[in-house]
Amino acid sequence: MSTYYQIFGGKINVVTSDPSDPIEGQVWYNTTSEVLKYRAVTTAGTWASGGNLATAKQQLGGCGTQTAALAFGGEDPGNISATTEEYDGTSWTGGGNLGTGRLQPGSAGTQTSALAASGQLSPGPTNVTEEYDGTSWTSGGNVSTGRRNAGASGTQTSAAIFGGSNESANPPISSATEEYDGTSWTNGGSLNTARTGVAGAGTQTSALAFGGHLGVGPPPANTAATEEYDGTSWTSGGSLGTARDNLAGAGTQTLALAFGGSVPPNTGATEAYNGTSWSNETSMSTARSGPEGANAGTQSSTAAFAGVIPPNTAATEEFTGAGAVTRTVTGS
Repeated sequence: MSTYYQIFGGKINVVTSDPSDPIEGQVWYNTTSEVLKYRAVTTAGTWASGGNLATAKQQLGGCGTQTAALAFGGEDPGNISATTEEYDGTSWTGGGNLGTGRLQPGSAGTQTSALAASGQLSPGPTNVTEEYDGTSWTSGGNVSTGRRNAGASGTQTSAAIFGGSNESANPPISSATEEYDGTSWTNGGSLNTARTGVAGAGTQTSALAFGGHLGVGPPPANTAATEEYDGTSWTSGGSLGTARDNLAGAGTQTLALAFGGSVPPNTGATEAYNGTSWSNETSMSTARSGPEGANAGTQSSTAAFAGVIPPNTAATEEFTGAGAVTRTVTGS
């Protein structure tokens, strides 16, 4: 049997940070994290545990990437929260509070350039928009149609929100799309299927809406419908394998990831979209409704955090798509 030294021509390296471009089979010891790691190749995407939020929440907003995510608002528990937390890929730390605490805001952007649009107060929705600069939230232009549980896509200065609900409106379930230019919101093309609890991915002019709740018919009345937006109108895409609402999403219109939600019961089901159809991926370890995702992340690298099991959870999980992945050697 060949030894590691014979294969790689050297002993296991002792380093203070992981190699930037390790090759398959390479092993090293990280003295900073005090763990032995190796580079492997996987044939399927996998979820791994990340650092817990300081506060277990549900119905919050979130955006960013797997190693630079943002979580804000939500319920923690029984109270509407204005707190913000920032993730560095390992742990969460406190950020600046929202000016208006809320549930289920539309969320877009990055950790240092985020958008929180509309959402639920107690009672009723708000049309307030806030923008985050990595330190504090400031007021932006108001949404025309106040709603909760809308899907969202894009950046702080070029975003879209779509769907959602407002129980005092007629009809209560919305198909409306609005587009933000960093200053004000304008009406866009309406969804073909009005829904709330819908997930979003992509950009303002190349968005994806998937899943959600129709609010009609015998329960659960969830939908698997996917729609694609070109900046003007929505057209039908491939249906999810699992119809659900209060799910999360990440990626682009042609390379998206859907995870979590309520069927019911709550699920950890994960699916990947290729622009035409959805395929099953490895499920999250913690099945949950209302998780938030790093929706500026990619199909192959994103994070899921918080949600309700029940009770509320602070758990974070990180998704890595098929291909090369760094793993930690475990065991006693």
